[in-house]
Amino acid sequence: MHGYIRIVDAVNLRVGRVMMYGIFALMAILLWSSISKAFFVPSLWTLEMAQFVMVAYYILGGPYSVQLGSNVRMDLFYGDWSPKKKAWFDLFTICLLIFYLCVLLYGAVSSTAYSLGYWGSEPFSYLGGLVTGAEELGRLERSSTAWRPYLWPIKAVIVLGMFLMLLQCISEFFKDYLRIKGEAI
Repeated sequence: MHGYIRIVDAVNLRVGRVMMYGIFALMAILLWSSISKAFFVPSLWTLEMAQFVMVAYYILGGPYSVQLGSNVRMDLFYGDWSPKKKAWFDLFTICLLIFYLCVLLYGAVSSTAYSLGYWGSEPFSYLGGLVTGAEELGRLERSSTAWRPYLWPIKAVIVLGMFLMLLQCISEFFKDYLRIKGEAI
């Protein structure tokens, strides 16, 4: 458990630290959007690209937020509890979150497979087949806006973010379990 916690926390720490600078990319895109609307021909890509950057910023920064414990909590009762009681409560709630993330991950994988041109009911095997070369890309999904970007890159980012969040939640589960046992983390 300690090795798993160490590896997952290190990966999410690095990804989270890189994603902290995503806000500057978002600001640059929105600044260009404002400048181009005021002085030039408005750019078609800026608003949608800003949305994509914001999704990546939020989804890939989420596991880092969970790791730091900076997520929003209702401390009406929780703040006065002992560390062991907090660990029991967190252990229970993290199980609910892991279930929810599994459902979200399945939906994200299905949506990504759809964006790559797959209309079947086995998205995991399709994506595995793409990696091994057994499957081929279908008609790639595009946005319905004037810019019409492909949607699979942002959907792949969402899959990666959901997967990293799931790994981080399992790490938090292990941390709470070790706290209950009285072991050092």
